[in-house]
Amino acid sequence: MSEPNTEIEWLKTSVNCATLLERLPPVWRLDRAGSTRRNLKYRRGDGEIVIVNHDGHGWWDPLSDRKGDVFTLVQYLDPHLHFGDARRLLRDFAGIAPAFPAALRTRREPASHVSIARRWERRQPLSHGSPAWFYLAAQRHLPEQILVAARMADAIREGPRGSAWFAHRDGTGILTGIEMRGPDYRNFSAGGGKTLFRLPGGRSRLTRVAVCEAAIDALSLAAIENLRGDTLYSATAGGMGPATIAALQQLLRELNGEPSGILVAATDADIAGRRYAIRLAELATSAGARFEALLPPNGLNDWNDVLRATPLGT
Repeated sequence: MSEPNTEIEWLKTSVNCATLLERLPPVWRLDRAGSTRRNLKYRRGDGEIVIVNHDGHGWWDPLSDRKGDVFTLVQYLDPHLHFGDARRLLRDFAGIAPAFPAALRTRREPASHVSIARRWERRQPLSHGSPAWFYLAAQRHLPEQILVAARMADAIREGPRGSAWFAHRDGTGILTGIEMRGPDYRNFSAGGGKTLFRLPGGRSRLTRVAVCEAAIDALSLAAIENLRGDTLYSATAGGMGPATIAALQQLLRELNGEPSGILVAATDADIAGRRYAIRLAELATSAGARFEALLPPNGLNDWNDVLRATPLGT
């Protein structure tokens, strides 16, 4: 192996992607609630997200198909850098450990050894007047019709401390993970996988799939649209990993057989939402399906903002 190649391999193993994110201005901040030991979520600016994996030697952008090693990361952060410039910059970061992941590793929050299905079954179905119901109805303004429909679909259960648990299921209906939201709490189940939160509109014939970023936004859109019978209201709980993409591709194959079938990206009205919609448009185009982007109106950011701004009875 030549000397330049030796240095390249050394830099790939000696420079931690998290260190770059923490130290290159403008710096990124670790989202501890959204991180695990194997996947560290970093945020910067308005909706920018990078996930660091492979013990700091890899990274990926959950809102696009960008991913790679420390060389592609530094050029992702500064597209004007040539490869030689990137190599010179990386030399200054060799051997420097990231700060926040060390703190993350010392947290005493071991992942539960109880299966996702067992954890779900231990929680009570959503019931009228419960703390979770109060959170969803009073704070999030979700109407009773939507909450009853979600309960009947076993899409929501009651979590601890007034939180609500939203089921993620694959195309066969198998529970893969749980999106967790509460008045002061947001997380995803340890040991679970993100696929899709699903609330069917009612009819057996599906011709429209609306994809939101969070389960509460999917429920809010369902309320705004009076639970359209031809629509599956779904959410990905943030970025789109391989299992989520596989679930969406399966739905797109079903839509492709319907002349009126359409995929709707009902995203937030921010940079992350726009990138998210572009990714969904690419998936629809690849599947030969119709596509529509739907943004919250009146300068509002997400669909729950729209629902809460809508006068009751309209």
